Amino acid sequence: MSVLKEEQAVARLSEIVALECGISPAKARQIRVAAALHDIGKQKIPADILSKPGELTAEEFEVMKTHTTLGAAMLESVQGELGIATRTIARYHHEHWDGTGYWGKHLCELPHYVGIVAIADVFTALLYGRPYKQPWHLDDALAYINSMSGTQFSPALIDVFLPLAQNDSRVRKVFRGGGDSHSRGY
Repeated sequence: MSVLKEEQAVARLSEIVALECGISPAKARQIRVAAALHDIGKQKIPADILSKPGELTAEEFEVMKTHTTLGAAMLESVQGELGIATRTIARYHHEHWDGTGYWGKHLCELPHYVGIVAIADVFTALLYGRPYKQPWHLDDALAYINSMSGTQFSPALIDVFLPLAQNDSRVRKVFRGGGDSHSRGY
């Protein structure tokens, strides 16, 4: 199986973690669909910021942060529970457990699925290359995720996520592949 596009990897990983957390298959599929749209607001961010090979300036970072609110606004027409989930994930997927994320919300104040997507997003970003970084090795990505338990991520979700990322064939299938711009270590 080839490596999935990054958005689809976040979506599939979010669904797997949701199922492992005991979320119903129907709700887990909804989380997968919503997670696939988590970065839709990046379509409105200037390409020179998105593809910058170095660190963003403070002003550029403020522009980058707006992809969350822009994405939520772009999803305003999505109806029902799916609409609520897509907008909530788009707006808050960069929030942290300790409240130090983009907008100062604590993940425990938000629906459980936001924390699931937050972990899936960071883990996927670490395993994929970016203009400003090479893809991380699996062991390094897992160590980073673990080190962020209780600060960036929910300790309870980390306890679910780490064994899955290390041992679950469904997760390996999401990231299996190769090449310079994809994950290393699976």
